[in-house]
Amino acid sequence: MLQQRTFRRGGIHPPDKKRLTSRQPITACANPPTAVIPFSQHLGAPANPLISKGDVVMAGQKIGESSGFISAHIHTPVGGEVKEITSIFIPAGFSVPAAVIAVDEESAFQEEPRSAQELDSLTPEEMHSRVQEAGVAGMGGAAFPAHVKFKIPKGKHAEYLIINGVECEPYLNADNRLMLEHAEELLIGTEWIRRMTGAGRVVIGIEANKPEALAVMREACGRLGFPFTLTKLKVQYPQGDEKQLIEAVTGREVPSGGLPIDIGAVVSNVGTTFAVYEALAKGKPLFERVVTVSGEAIKQPMNLRTAVGTPFRQLIEQAGGFSEEPMKIVAGGPMMGFAVYDLDTPVMKGTSGILALTKKQVNDAVQTACISCGRCVRACPMGLQPTRLYHLIDYGRYEDAKASYLLDCKECGCCSYSCPAKIHLVQGMRLGKRMLRNVSS
Repeated sequence: MLQQRTFRRGGIHPPDKKRLTSRQPITACANPPTAVIPFSQHLGAPANPLISKGDVVMAGQKIGESSGFISAHIHTPVGGEVKEITSIFIPAGFSVPAAVIAVDEESAFQEEPRSAQELDSLTPEEMHSRVQEAGVAGMGGAAFPAHVKFKIPKGKHAEYLIINGVECEPYLNADNRLMLEHAEELLIGTEWIRRMTGAGRVVIGIEANKPEALAVMREACGRLGFPFTLTKLKVQYPQGDEKQLIEAVTGREVPSGGLPIDIGAVVSNVGTTFAVYEALAKGKPLFERVVTVSGEAIKQPMNLRTAVGTPFRQLIEQAGGFSEEPMKIVAGGPMMGFAVYDLDTPVMKGTSGILALTKKQVNDAVQTACISCGRCVRACPMGLQPTRLYHLIDYGRYEDAKASYLLDCKECGCCSYSCPAKIHLVQGMRLGKRMLRNVSS
């Protein structure tokens, strides 16, 4: 049997917990009575509000204008009256401006399907412009504006376009269900991204724990006649991280401080690729996404197609509510997600999951002293020394931490997961990066 591809260094094998929702089809989530839509749902500068209190908006309307090179437009998935422009805290811990909209149930977005002839005639620049106008951002977690990623800088060349179907975080099944239910649309979206980037080769990477998705995508690829390569990857976290995926697929390593395009690669998440398809084929902005609602404290785990701005509370209620009192609610996956304290937190473009975890799953053990076992070093896929970085940050030596490659840390959680002393290593890395930003600003 052929050896499954993976990255060379570090990694862990947490229980994947995907059976809770892997066979649950995507179900529509009802619109909330009130939507809270942040103007910062992407990496980079927040969008500038284009609306004010008292305005009446239509579903699909652009309500936020990108405010910089790395920024993205914001659209409302619902129509209604703008009750206020306020500030809210998002799961990452930042306060951002947001529009509060009283939803008009009669207002619905009207798709504008484009003919195959029109789409075939689009130049890469025209496709790129439409993706930018639709506010598409990376939906794998980082929410990097897609139009920036797909615009290849002068002097660079994309040898590989890699479609990330790994979804290595435990519990999450949003990308898996998209591949199972929308394979054709994903492959067409892939071809459009290939045209935008000029990539010479397309590889779709799917972890071995999704055999049905791999089979469905391979069959659709053959039926549509696309010369894409489908690669089965070893189940190993964090296989879905951009740098680890590139290494697994191409054997190349992104240099410290570098970008994938520096070694000829562009990576697009499955959800992002589907959003590109909808933007070009239907004229549909990115204002909804698939969210996995799961965890042992959820009665009926499911995958919901949800409008941006919908409070977590509503998704949890549609999944039957809590089977028992959760110890922790997580936005995203359990490894890289953020704990939230407010169930009125809204879904955003990068919200891949909402997890309700019990005390048994959280296993909130008491932190003890480091025993110098080296497990965190062995687990780190970036080849860092997590305990050294943690101690430098603890003593306020942020520049020394930077010199020890703190900024290469992906915050994947492998070190914390492996640590027998239960030291909060990832939280330390996040603090160190934040303090570095404060020092340099």
